[in-house]
Amino acid sequence: MSILSFKNVCKGFGVGTHRAEVLKNITLDVEEGEFLAILGFSGTGKSTLMNMVAGLELPDSGTLTYRGAPITEPGPERGLIFQSYSLMPWLTVGGNVGLAVDAVFPKLSKPERQAKIDHYVSMVGLSHATSRRPAELSGGMRQRVAVARALAMNPEMLLLDEPLSALDALTRANLADEILEIWEQDKKTCILITNDVDEAILLADRIVPLNPDGTLAEPITVNIPRPRDRIAMNNDPTFKKLRVQVTNYLMDVGIKAKVEETKKLPNVTPIHGVPSAVVQAQEGLIENRFVDFSQLHKVYPTPKGPLTVVEDFDLKIDKGEFISLIGHSGCGKSTVLTMAAGLNAISHGAIKLDGRHVEGADPERAVVFQSPNLFPWLTAKENVAIGVDKVYPKASQAERLDVVEYYLERVGLADSMDKGAASLSNGMKQRVGIARAFALSPKLLLLDEPFGMLDSLTRWELQEVLMEVWSRTKVTAICVTHDVDEAILLADRVVMMTNGPRATIGKITDVKLPRPRTRKALLEHPDYYAYRQEVLDFLEEYEHGASPKSKPKNIAAE
Repeated sequence: MSILSFKNVCKGFGVGTHRAEVLKNITLDVEEGEFLAILGFSGTGKSTLMNMVAGLELPDSGTLTYRGAPITEPGPERGLIFQSYSLMPWLTVGGNVGLAVDAVFPKLSKPERQAKIDHYVSMVGLSHATSRRPAELSGGMRQRVAVARALAMNPEMLLLDEPLSALDALTRANLADEILEIWEQDKKTCILITNDVDEAILLADRIVPLNPDGTLAEPITVNIPRPRDRIAMNNDPTFKKLRVQVTNYLMDVGIKAKVEETKKLPNVTPIHGVPSAVVQAQEGLIENRFVDFSQLHKVYPTPKGPLTVVEDFDLKIDKGEFISLIGHSGCGKSTVLTMAAGLNAISHGAIKLDGRHVEGADPERAVVFQSPNLFPWLTAKENVAIGVDKVYPKASQAERLDVVEYYLERVGLADSMDKGAASLSNGMKQRVGIARAFALSPKLLLLDEPFGMLDSLTRWELQEVLMEVWSRTKVTAICVTHDVDEAILLADRVVMMTNGPRATIGKITDVKLPRPRTRKALLEHPDYYAYRQEVLDFLEEYEHGASPKSKPKNIAAE
């Protein structure tokens, strides 16, 4: 029986020429007790749809009914959990959950009220933190409080509006598993808005893709038996088939080719501050061990004594190799990268690039951070030009402009070069950051979770952009990531780090998959899931703070 029904629902915003139709002719029935996932790119109207179900927005046309009655306002039978936590900062965990208990059960005795609070706090694994305030909690713990508060309203339907998107990968996975366990206990009707394909397949009975034009695609049934295990699903043929089906559909409707081919790269040579005699002496000599991390340590002083964050990090990288560096939060991935960039002092050991010690920052080592750090008052073109003017001092102004425009075209910004950085979306800003890094023609490209602040589907798009540009330059690259699929897609080798402190290399996997690579092709490659399992097994072993069982031997590029 349908508990929720959309019939030809349309919703738009603005008037006249500024009118934007966000949702068009939405027709969908949600069954009682069903777990439905709505999946789509940013800006496709997912949250608008959820706000209408919650009663925070009304349709412009069509009908939206709950148990046969039109939805005209919010109601306690529909509990909404937002992406942001919206907790009362002056109240404890128990106090925040108590607000919901009081709203729904105002006549409970004090012991009965406390028992209900304790029940819902326990459901999300926060019994140990009942007396803490939000400022004392991690992001994942705050989102758990929001889930407990919504559950305490005892709603018939739970509305989850990207509740996990602001969390790191491990916390996100753990909380998704908890939501699944809670749903399996009560079998409440759930609607989840997400941009993560794996999350949708793990949790949902049906997946409904939301198209970029505001229409719904045909629902896809997830016929994987419950209970579902995240690790076991990696070897499930149905999971693999669904993953390919959903991924291919979303990429076909959402990722358009944005690269134009009007600019050619001029034949100009970058100058990175290396003496000409050194350049001539090294020409053609260093191919193997182009980047050499030797017994690298990072030690920070603390009031309790020295803290060793990274220990005995030893890695040799050949010229033109792409390395992915992966591990749990706090394992020192970014510390290694910032030392390679010359932005963080080396405590012990050494890093050599092209035979010379890394000392201080230099354009020969270009960095793309999680946040692109553009100058907001400059255009995209001007932001890229700053580094180009320094690196190509002997090139003409026209040649330098060609370099800038060539790479902005490569990352799909041909029509936005002259837009101010402040007016660009997060995804577009990160495209500028990628273009800026490649335009420096660096010897080493360092990427520190470059897509970590973006939704999953925008990440896919920019991963494809990065691979396309990298395939033209073959610059030696190291990418820090927490995303297993991203690590395999990009890399020649995946370097896995043990947990910190005293983090080191725990395992290295050679990825012998054909290039050029695309997400579509990899998902259908017979060896792909074996590589994925290797990395997943390693991360699972270290998920709960395991220490390295033994130190790995020094590993050089083969």
